[in-house]
Amino acid sequence: MKYMRKDFVIIVAGGTGTRMRNETPKQFLEINKIPVIVLCIKKFLKYKSGINIIIAVHPAFKKELVAICKKYFPKKEIQITIGGDTRYQSVKNALKLIPASDGVVGIHDAARPFVNTDVIKNCFSVAAKKGNAIPAITLFESVRKASEKKNKAVDRNKFKIIQTPQCFKIALIKKAFTRSYSPKFTDDATVLESIGEKINLVEGNYENIKITNPNDMIIAKAYMSHDK
Repeated sequence: MKYMRKDFVIIVAGGTGTRMRNETPKQFLEINKIPVIVLCIKKFLKYKSGINIIIAVHPAFKKELVAICKKYFPKKEIQITIGGDTRYQSVKNALKLIPASDGVVGIHDAARPFVNTDVIKNCFSVAAKKGNAIPAITLFESVRKASEKKNKAVDRNKFKIIQTPQCFKIALIKKAFTRSYSPKFTDDATVLESIGEKINLVEGNYENIKITNPNDMIIAKAYMSHDK
């Protein structure tokens, strides 16, 4: 009998809309009348309809999220947990809802609705084989290292822009999240790296922007016309 790997995705939706200068958090803003978080969920369901979905949300917006899930995904069981003060705590809360120790979990920003499904598939596949997979893209702009007193050019070929979903074997990432929080944990890969694991980078997609400020919504609406 062929083993069917268990896949989970944690969607981190703990933002409150501060940087968007909007009372509505970015994950609930609409693009062509569809909430950003709905577009995210659809991407993972397109990758695998049976994927287990967990969303970490700010307590002030839990009721709104529940209503959205019922409206757009009435037949899909979606687990919701409360996000913490940091991304680290939000993910840790969500990991507690995964009873399994085998399988793969992807951790994705709710404000990234344009991740390519091929990227999702590759991240889960590589993580299953190597323990983790982190999507990244190449820098095309010139880069300078700057301080208050001086700045200097650096080799952009030595740097990558990191995206999500960041995928991990469940047992590994659960082990990593037993560590105490550190400000150095800027994403989930840095948490895993803190226990000595090598990080595997895979090719991301340039449309997979993180909607952060009002200008990003203009770009997002353009991407909607040819999203896949």
